[in-house]
Amino acid sequence: QVQLVESGGGLVQPGESLRLSCAYSGSVFSILAMGWYRQAPGKQRELVATITSGGTTNYADSVKGRFTISRDNAKNTVYLQMNSLQPEDTAVYYCKTTLTSRRNYWGQGTQVTVSS
Repeated sequence: QVQLVESGGGLVQPGESLRLSCAYSGSVFSILAMGWYRQAPGKQRELVATITSGGTTNYADSVKGRFTISRDNAKNTVYLQMNSLQPEDTAVYYCKTTLTSRRNYWGQGTQVTVSS
């Protein structure tokens, strides 16, 4: 099992930045990949960015060039640096991990609101 705890969400104005953190614990050596997803009101949950155990990253087109996913193995933490935030980035952001067994675990989510 893996436990995930997200933090770093909040209310910001358009154009500002936030950094989300996802601290993970448990069977960390079984982690195949980690990712950030988001769900806006009335919409389906969507992929934002992923990073594999080998460091390969993948981004949704809507965040390319603005968001950066990274991982600090020493701190067992995955980050999502979000720059140039826009109102359409408003959502609950979830951290997800996929193990080598292909089992997935989700965090509880953190709210990001972009509004003037």
